[in-house]
Amino acid sequence: MDAILERSHALKQAIVDFVLEAEGDLAQALESYAAGNLRSGNGNSTQQDLVIDSFITEGKVGDRSPLELFIDSHSDLQESDRNLINGWHRSFMGLFAITKILPDGFEVRNWLTDKHYIVKPNNPRTQQEISRLKEGEILLTRISPVTDSYWTFFGNYTIMGKLGKPKLAVAIGNFKENYKNHLYSDAPDLLAEAWNSVVQYHEQFVEFFGQDEITLPGYQLNKKIAEFQEVITEKLLANTGIDTSKPLAEMAQDAGIDQEEIKAAVKEIGADSNVASQIFNNNGSSKMVMPKVDLPAELKKAEQVTAISHPRWGQMFLPTYSKIKTILSTEDWQSIEGAEKLIRFYLEDKSINAFIWHRLAQEYPTSLEKVLQTFLQRPDFNLANDLDSLLQEFGKPLEPDLPEIASVPVHLHNLFQAAIAEVQKSKPQSKGQKKAAKGFK
Repeated sequence: MDAILERSHALKQAIVDFVLEAEGDLAQALESYAAGNLRSGNGNSTQQDLVIDSFITEGKVGDRSPLELFIDSHSDLQESDRNLINGWHRSFMGLFAITKILPDGFEVRNWLTDKHYIVKPNNPRTQQEISRLKEGEILLTRISPVTDSYWTFFGNYTIMGKLGKPKLAVAIGNFKENYKNHLYSDAPDLLAEAWNSVVQYHEQFVEFFGQDEITLPGYQLNKKIAEFQEVITEKLLANTGIDTSKPLAEMAQDAGIDQEEIKAAVKEIGADSNVASQIFNNNGSSKMVMPKVDLPAELKKAEQVTAISHPRWGQMFLPTYSKIKTILSTEDWQSIEGAEKLIRFYLEDKSINAFIWHRLAQEYPTSLEKVLQTFLQRPDFNLANDLDSLLQEFGKPLEPDLPEIASVPVHLHNLFQAAIAEVQKSKPQSKGQKKAAKGFK
């Protein structure tokens, strides 16, 4: 084992001890970080270790990181040690598939970004534990750089075994939910393109609907969203230089793709020709694909649904937005049936984000403040000063995660389409039953 690998293990242990034994600001920062990150977890030892590793590399104590504080407090560190530790700011969580077994480690593929790494264990115990792993097995772990050519396991890892496409798709979906900050952490270009796609979606939403908010009966909104999707797809294809007036066969010929392959793909994913034509936009011109946006099935029969778009918070479908506005427009709001239950829902349910609350606060500042004073039994509640802290109290982030409507890398889109196709093949199909076509969600 390389000396620098052994040194990385010793330094990691020293930093963990430094953080856990700390007092004052560092201890408070760790406590706050752990409380926020363990809120939705089960708090077991593996989860706790992951949170500590995450705090070490990503946490802040004022404007300093724990790694920087460790370096500052150990003046005897060699320059090579300092460089090694500073490099750990680049560590990240990933879902890695083993692509090649090496004498002293693995070559792995990060499924989230399709990037490849050489990873080596930095201690005998890990080396022995992973010696039984085989090509194709999936690891959920955090890796950190050691040299310019290889990385090491930064802490605990979970062996997920070999996963078929449906189970791999589920694992990626779970990763997206549990490690939002690491979705494209080693591919800033993909992350920037994904965020930019949210802005583009919002601009097209406003252009199509004439505003950023629209309320319609569920069945009507479903039709309008489908029309909107067609417009987006046509514009997307037009921007890539594809003539959407051409028949699919001619488009396939122009793109240099076999027509039968296109027909098979269309049939496999259950998409219509317009949506399936997105296949062409990846003919060397884009790394990303726009997922299909559907009105959730339970809302298609709703009496009213409000669709709201935002350039960072993305697309929201709210069947109760009209009612909450009615509550805030009514002096005797408590006389409205279900009013308190709905207010509690808006505070507790994660589907109602901070942006929705700020939107309501802007439109109904006086009445919202009075409603919250009464509901919370906090007569001194001040909307302008206390709203953000209230939202955080109920676990609502003040900044958005990457929305579901964001474009996704081609390889993930293709994986999810293939996973859906496999699941549908395994189910008995009744006559006339159509296969669902969904993107990466």
